[in-house]
Amino acid sequence: MSGKKMLYLATLGVLLLGLSLTGCSKKEPETAQQMTGTEGAGTAESLESADTGIMEGRTSGPMVPIYFEYDSSKVTGEQVQRIETNADFIKKNPALTIRIEGNCDPRGTQEYNLALGERRAQSAKAYLINLGVNSNNLTTVSFGEEKLLLFGHDEISWAQNRRDDFVIVK
Repeated sequence: MSGKKMLYLATLGVLLLGLSLTGCSKKEPETAQQMTGTEGAGTAESLESADTGIMEGRTSGPMVPIYFEYDSSKVTGEQVQRIETNADFIKKNPALTIRIEGNCDPRGTQEYNLALGERRAQSAKAYLINLGVNSNNLTTVSFGEEKLLLFGHDEISWAQNRRDDFVIVK
């Protein structure tokens, strides 16, 4: 075989190997709930969520989660529009109770992350109340780092875990 032909075959082999390893699909990463199939199983929450669907994270649709910067509990930037969307939905459905679930990425101690998750949930609650939502419709809980969506050790995973979820409880 000639040198050019061998080089061509070697290059083709490397390209095919690369394609087989990377694939072509742009499938979204599965959440922990999708992998375990435990999404609100057998609870009143699952009945409500089944009616409205899950859009992002563990948030009951049509609401959306809000995301936070590292080590912050301030609602800023694009998240303002997202929390305003949630406020509009909650005000139009005054019979619902919404649980705001504060979450953190796994960096930091368990105690610190529970406290930060609580600050995030309380911050969102205060923001919603300032937008005219009745405080009686809102409860908060902190999960700290206990309910991760993505388990990677990279900024994309950490950013998805720094959030408040808004869950319909009744």
